[in-house]
Amino acid sequence: MTTATLPPLRDRLGLPETAGRHRLIGAHLVDSLGTGLILAFTLVYFARTTTLTLAAIGAAVTTARLLALPTAIAVGPLIDRYGARAVAACGNALSALAYGGFLLAGQAWQIVLVCLLTQIGHVAYWTSSTGLVVLASAEGERTRWFALVQTLRNTGMGLGGALGAVLVADDGTGGLRALVVLNAASYAVAAGLLGSWRPAAATPAPAEPAAPSAKAPSAKAPSAKAEPERGGYRAVLRDRRYLLLVVVHLAFVFGSMIISMLLAVYLTEGLHRDAWLAGSLLVLNGVQVVLTQNAVARRLERFRPTRVVAAGALLNALSFGLFALLAAAPGWIVTAGLFAAMAVFNLAETVATPYAEELSVSLADPARRGRYLAVYQLSWNLGQAVAPALLTLLLGRGAAWPWLFLLVLSLAAVPGLLRLERLR
Repeated sequence: MTTATLPPLRDRLGLPETAGRHRLIGAHLVDSLGTGLILAFTLVYFARTTTLTLAAIGAAVTTARLLALPTAIAVGPLIDRYGARAVAACGNALSALAYGGFLLAGQAWQIVLVCLLTQIGHVAYWTSSTGLVVLASAEGERTRWFALVQTLRNTGMGLGGALGAVLVADDGTGGLRALVVLNAASYAVAAGLLGSWRPAAATPAPAEPAAPSAKAPSAKAPSAKAEPERGGYRAVLRDRRYLLLVVVHLAFVFGSMIISMLLAVYLTEGLHRDAWLAGSLLVLNGVQVVLTQNAVARRLERFRPTRVVAAGALLNALSFGLFALLAAAPGWIVTAGLFAAMAVFNLAETVATPYAEELSVSLADPARRGRYLAVYQLSWNLGQAVAPALLTLLLGRGAAWPWLFLLVLSLAAVPGLLRLERLR
């Protein structure tokens, strides 16, 4: 008589193999901690430590972000030549140096300079971060690694945001300067962890028969003599399937902007609710993603990544529809409706994010992966540049309009994702 053996706890929790990767995990966590520290307080810092108007500071930060837009394109060939680990470590080191420069910035051009350098560092790191997962993971565990990175990111940003809120609680500048110093130090530590990490060759995943439907559409394997430099970005731009993925991904980029750009102003200006409610919804987002991300990703491993991401788009559409309906809902149902809509949005995030990242790798030509990931990163850069103005413009026309726009965008992504299965 044989008894069934339970899979290891790590497998039941949907966690990847992490032996030998602890420095990478630490780097992701520390990087996200630093991001959370400063994310909401950049404008506040310069407003309190300089004599510039808020409008001038905002214009300087926007100028820096626009100037940094081509960074991903420049970073792609560097990843192909020097590797994702080296580029990511340099990106973090540059961010550490630039945030240290915050302490010396007092004029508009200086704010443009330090914010430009921080943005270049961020883009270099995040363009490389997908390549770090490829270095760390066995072929069958990539989605688990993407899920773990998402969990680490939410954990770090949540802790960083909470610590940052404590440091800026008083009206002086001492706490803000301490925040900047801690932030610079966190990026320096992350750079050191990545620089000292030596990834071993990824070991094959345990051999298990996989359902055909679980396979992602894959790029053609390059020949043994393929050179990363050959073809350059022209080869990427001729890849219709990958360009379709980048365009479709814009729907998720715009959707992700509700956290930082739309939710609080919609609640306070559109629904006339207290600001604390927005904070509680953000807490729900962080807690739900951290507690469920890996388990959700594990349960979806038997499905095609394209179908999983399409399901995430439909869940996004449902959540945006609920948010839009609340603009005309009776007051007694609004609070419960907000939490329900946010829970659906969080579920969409946990469903789609790891598998969208998996598609960004599996559809890329391995010989030009850096360039492919750079083009994919452009969807983030473009969305982050356009979303604030577009979403606030729509909100000015009516409380429901930005949500209806996001709903339509999410629904339009579904046929595009399914078309990825047919294009070759």
